[in-house]
Amino acid sequence: MKRFALLAVVLSCVLSLSASKGNADDTPQMKYIERYSALAVEEMYRTGVPASITLAQGLLESGYGLSELAVKGNNHFGIKCHNTWTGKKVYHDDDAKGECFRKYDSPEESFRDHSDFLRYRDRYRFLFDLELSDYEGWAHGLRKAGYATDPQYPQKLIRLINEYALHQYDKVPEGGMLEEGDVVVKEIPQSPAQIEQARPLTQGQREVFRFALSRQMYSLNGVPFVYAVEGETYESIARSYNLFTRELLRFNDLKASVPLQPGTVVYLQAKKKMAAVGLEKYVVDGEADLWAISQRYAVKLDRLCRMNGIRRDHVLRDGDVIVLRNK
Repeated sequence: MKRFALLAVVLSCVLSLSASKGNADDTPQMKYIERYSALAVEEMYRTGVPASITLAQGLLESGYGLSELAVKGNNHFGIKCHNTWTGKKVYHDDDAKGECFRKYDSPEESFRDHSDFLRYRDRYRFLFDLELSDYEGWAHGLRKAGYATDPQYPQKLIRLINEYALHQYDKVPEGGMLEEGDVVVKEIPQSPAQIEQARPLTQGQREVFRFALSRQMYSLNGVPFVYAVEGETYESIARSYNLFTRELLRFNDLKASVPLQPGTVVYLQAKKKMAAVGLEKYVVDGEADLWAISQRYAVKLDRLCRMNGIRRDHVLRDGDVIVLRNK
């Protein structure tokens, strides 16, 4: 599963912390964690649901992936059909006999639907105001919002998280994000040979967002963005596009909000792994930093650092050559 490859080394270290007793990694619980931890982390960065909560719910709801519902329907989170479900169905005795549950083609599909189920339902919206590290708040909030009828549901999730050190997965970095105070926005010299021009998005392209706003959106390297206007903040832009502030900050390689100057590029989706075709390198001429370059070319900061074998706090000097695309 190639999309999880970059997490493998970090997650193996986390797993070693979780499986510290003898052959603990041979238990169904540890096998489940090993199989789905990378997916839980990926979903955390996609939607904002803590990986620890996803794993704990999966362990609990699916019986470590061994329950009838998980085996027959790939349903790892006990999500019922509800009125809006148009997909496959499987029937199972729960609070009542023969209740309708969602059936998936794969466990991965179940994980993604679980994340979307929490994110896009109004009754769970308050949970996303909590910190990713506040797994106890999430556990109690899920019960409060009606996810489960068991009054001990929060305690069961918290026990699993503590017992298997699942909170460690909430700390797995996506990579390269900046801390508050690390950013000094600097102009990059406009060398025509090295600049891809921003292109306005068409109405069809804009419909990728849940709300097609009247505001003009643009694209660089295939990544949609807007130019900040006077008085805007990352928080206000996130609300406008039905995004969470922390994911908008992540798209722009920030960990904390910094003041927005009019005209600043604010990306609305994740940047790419390398610059557009034809933009192979950038030669530093004047003041610039890696974050500003990553923003100018819509390249993820961690990928930019990795391509050049440098750290994000590396000080650039005139004449330095920054690789923008791998050969």
